[in-house]
Amino acid sequence: MLEAVALALLVAGTFFWVDTLRAREAALVAGRTACQRYGLLLLDDTVAVSKMRFARDADGRLRLARTYGFEFSDTGDNRRHGAISLLGGEMVDIVFEPYETTAGNEPPRLNPLTRVK
Repeated sequence: MLEAVALALLVAGTFFWVDTLRAREAALVAGRTACQRYGLLLLDDTVAVSKMRFARDADGRLRLARTYGFEFSDTGDNRRHGAISLLGGEMVDIVFEPYETTAGNEPPRLNPLTRVK
């Protein structure tokens, strides 16, 4: 009986680990794409999980919601913070810390819930 419980925990842990790697990769791709779209630099080319919880999707199913933090630069010599929210493996929101833009060189404005592809 103890072996069955240990095996079940091992399988569940492996599933969680693989799911977390997939979600992290999705967040990284979304961060890269958004930074390219707005002419920003994704610093360190990485994202880090900052929050994990359960939330319901549009169909009412319980899913794992993760928030990943990242740093970007608008000038190349500063660091600003951003966050990417995922529900399951799908991005639902991306937020950038406010930054200044030069006149006539403003990035396109998107609804905060618009998916960046």
